[in-house]
Amino acid sequence: MTLMKTRPAIDTIGEVAGKVAIVTGGSSGIGAATARVLARQGAAVVVTDVVDAAGEDLVRDLTDDGIEALYLHLDVADPAAWTAVVEQTELRFGHLDILVNNAGIGSMGDVETEDLATWDRVIAVDQTAVWLGMKAAMPELLKTGNASIVNISSLFGIVGSPGSFSYHATKAAVRLMSKSAGLEYAKRGVRVNSIHPGQIQTPILGDITPEMDRAIKAAIPMGRVGDPEDIAYGSVYLCSDEAKYVTATEMVIDGGWGAG
Repeated sequence: MTLMKTRPAIDTIGEVAGKVAIVTGGSSGIGAATARVLARQGAAVVVTDVVDAAGEDLVRDLTDDGIEALYLHLDVADPAAWTAVVEQTELRFGHLDILVNNAGIGSMGDVETEDLATWDRVIAVDQTAVWLGMKAAMPELLKTGNASIVNISSLFGIVGSPGSFSYHATKAAVRLMSKSAGLEYAKRGVRVNSIHPGQIQTPILGDITPEMDRAIKAAIPMGRVGDPEDIAYGSVYLCSDEAKYVTATEMVIDGGWGAG
């Protein structure tokens, strides 16, 4: 008897069957989890990153499960690269319904210690690239009449903390960029929202000191960091038709950390 391979079961909110999604920073962490959950909810996914080997491995796993997926190299700070990714997505899948701007980098510099080169790079990847992605994808998203953009910001885009000066600046900007775009396209069939993760178990945690890590965990009411899937499920909801009345708003997923 031949056993048929089936997709892993997913228990999540909403459905994205038949939709096509681009996920940036999709090779690891929140991006990889988002690509997996979107795919197993029925979406075709275009995983993009600059870490090619890990992204290709993820897409190979998804396609082995019978899921439509494509990996494309993308430097999110390069406008020409964005144009190419959107064109290749359209060529492969015929349409684009979802954009998840997840790619990001961090810096621990404060007002005095941050240097201009690092500031410029964090702004380019964490802020300018979000605009470049929305700009490049918007013509295709508008064609669907029922599209969604999710911009991954941070709890540090809402509340302040010492240090991480450039990171705070970019994530706060992403919050209001999302609101502005959400209002601009509210009657044109493209919903735009931001998600604000607290501390999540991702590679970016390597940028914080052990002392900061312990202090943050002690401040989280749930007493632990979140999993990448916690953010992915939020993205799936916002990209689904169940969120058809949700735009220009932020979703905080932080274990209660920012409520105090």
